[in-house]
Amino acid sequence: MVCTVHVHEKPQLNNPVLIEGLPGIGFVANIATLHIIRELKAKEFGEIYSSSFQDFAITTEQGKTNAPRNELYYYKGQNSERDLILLYGNTQALTTMGQYELCGRVLDVAEDLGCKYLITIGGLRREEKIVTPKLYCAASNREALKDAKSMGAEILGGQIFGIAGLLIALGKLRGFKGFCLLAETTGFYPDAQAAHVTLKPICEMLHLNVNLSRLDVAAEATKTILESFGLLESPPEERRKEEEFRWFV
Repeated sequence: MVCTVHVHEKPQLNNPVLIEGLPGIGFVANIATLHIIRELKAKEFGEIYSSSFQDFAITTEQGKTNAPRNELYYYKGQNSERDLILLYGNTQALTTMGQYELCGRVLDVAEDLGCKYLITIGGLRREEKIVTPKLYCAASNREALKDAKSMGAEILGGQIFGIAGLLIALGKLRGFKGFCLLAETTGFYPDAQAAHVTLKPICEMLHLNVNLSRLDVAAEATKTILESFGLLESPPEERRKEEEFRWFV
């Protein structure tokens, strides 16, 4: 199994918080993290490639090919803002071993940059129509759980599939604190409303100067990117049961 990290520069950060933003249910994390990157003009400092990512490349109009990848960005906070490490990409790892390996590489980078706190974001699938998405959470310890509950999130019982849950759990074993924040979503298309519900309290907690009124722009950009990779689900009536895919949160 191969999972490599190419770091272009090593940013000097002060006690940064890592925010995860990989595709999942409703693409909530994707939208929220892309919006932070654009609003704060975060700078890319690394790329992650894995043999567990999607097994195809996307061609451009110029004839070039782009491999599936995850990207690492950083932001040095202004005034009271927290410094950030942002994990963004067009795929999660598609195997169990690949997920563990990816989480390990991400935690290595975070640890090397002085990060001690993790926030992961995701969607919680609901079949019924959602008017106002509720927030749910799980955390590494009582202190982080208190942070998440202060956002109005309820404790989630059960399992959290994918990097949103695994990164918090594996981070705990290495001394990281943090929480996973999940918003209710039907999950079939990029859900800007669910992203808004998760992003607003995170920005308040970290004192980030982010304008949330343009979140639909990030949602549309996310849709375009994911369509090129064939990652968007169809509504239930259009989806064959035998082809149903279990999305990570």
